Amino acid sequence: MTDLSLVLLAALAAGLVCAAIRLPPLVGFLAAGFALNAAGVDELEGLETLADLGVALLLFGIGLKLDVRILGRREVWLTSVAHLGASTALAWAYLGVIALVGAGLLADTDWRSLLVVAFALSFSSTVLVVKALEESGSAQSRFGVTALGILIIQDIAAVIFLTAAKGSPPSPWAVLLVLLVPAALVVRRVLAWIDHGELLPLFGLALALGPGYALFEAVGLKGDLGALVIGLLLAPEPRSAELAKTLFSVKELLLVGFFLSIGFTGLPSGGDLALAALLVVLVPLKSWGFALLLRLQGMRHRTSVKAATVLGNYSEFALIVAAVGASSDLIDEQWLVVLATSVAFSFLLSALLNGRTESLVTVAEKRWPTQDSDRLHPDDRPIDVAHADAVVLGMGRVGCATYHQLTTEYGLHVIGIESGEDRAAELRAEGMDVIVGDAMDPDLYHRLTRTNEIDLAVLAMPFHGANLTAMRLLEGRDFAGTVVAVAQYDDEATEMRT
Repeated sequence: MTDLSLVLLAALAAGLVCAAIRLPPLVGFLAAGFALNAAGVDELEGLETLADLGVALLLFGIGLKLDVRILGRREVWLTSVAHLGASTALAWAYLGVIALVGAGLLADTDWRSLLVVAFALSFSSTVLVVKALEESGSAQSRFGVTALGILIIQDIAAVIFLTAAKGSPPSPWAVLLVLLVPAALVVRRVLAWIDHGELLPLFGLALALGPGYALFEAVGLKGDLGALVIGLLLAPEPRSAELAKTLFSVKELLLVGFFLSIGFTGLPSGGDLALAALLVVLVPLKSWGFALLLRLQGMRHRTSVKAATVLGNYSEFALIVAAVGASSDLIDEQWLVVLATSVAFSFLLSALLNGRTESLVTVAEKRWPTQDSDRLHPDDRPIDVAHADAVVLGMGRVGCATYHQLTTEYGLHVIGIESGEDRAAELRAEGMDVIVGDAMDPDLYHRLTRTNEIDLAVLAMPFHGANLTAMRLLEGRDFAGTVVAVAQYDDEATEMRT
């Protein structure tokens, strides 16, 4: 109990320090793990299990909010596959050049081992990317959906690698997993029937960790993938969003264990730290590769840069690759410590860059050639808004109620802006004037025509950070109308007024 209290207090203190200096708390959790390890504190029994549960719930939540059809989009699958290949080749060549010096761990590493390490470095962190998107309220934005689709393709590639590296194919019973598809029809009915109490989060936990994680592990497949699949199967049920929201706090708490566990992987030597720092040099090139590939798929500069920035990090999967590679004598066990350190470094770099995305977008738009709107991806072209009296940003429950009240009671011409494509299509089918757009995208406000004729803007998004960002963007465009925002807490309302 003493060790547990110490670990919790250390994680809390480090998280608070990072929050005070405007760094994501996860950076503090990483630092706390390494500090506790250096201080000789033993890793808590069950910490790895908690970390695994957190990642499983994270992927389950992704599945609940994701349309599986996005995996078939060219900008998703082609970008993911091309980047995996190019990134692996670049990292392999880079490691080979460093190995010529013949120093430290690289002196005893052959080309096959370097290839395994390079492959591990080609993946982006699902945990970090999803947390960044959720904290910014961008999970349903164009760049957020694209980034999530790329991550899922990477996860599929990870499953293929792990199966091949272990040398044992999945169990023949794995074919029976297709029965989950018809079973999901029944499970969705149960989800629709359950009330809003404690049964709802318990239902989600049981499905994510039962037929999701445990069942897939039992047949020789990655448990995380199972949690994702179960989430995808439940996504068509309207209450899936509510289920994801009820599990949010549980998932966030369990993920603290994940970040702490990285620090307990091992203590790096001076040479390990130097090598890890050299590996982080590849992260900006990795981001640039994503941006280039997405631009080639017709995505706007902004979409390309924001997706590339959030994907610019190394993945926790690198540690799994290292562990499997070490057990198969493909790489030295010390690579596990080096990769854990490089993952931590990349998380810190990514956290810093994600807070400066707008600056990166501005630089890219100034230096890259102007894009012809006719050649842009159909879903990423500029939108035209005209003759509106009011605009509602965020067409969820509150946004829709506001839309109806403004149109029916006040006779205003209202335009709704919704980041989710399917949601926008559903609302248009109901006769509402709704367009697809990211309310945190500065370009959206530049594309709005006749803003001087808009008298009212309602910020009805569920995340305070998203509403605050939208308000700042409206102010930056010298919006002269009235701005109304949704707030859950007094401090949020105060911040919106200042």
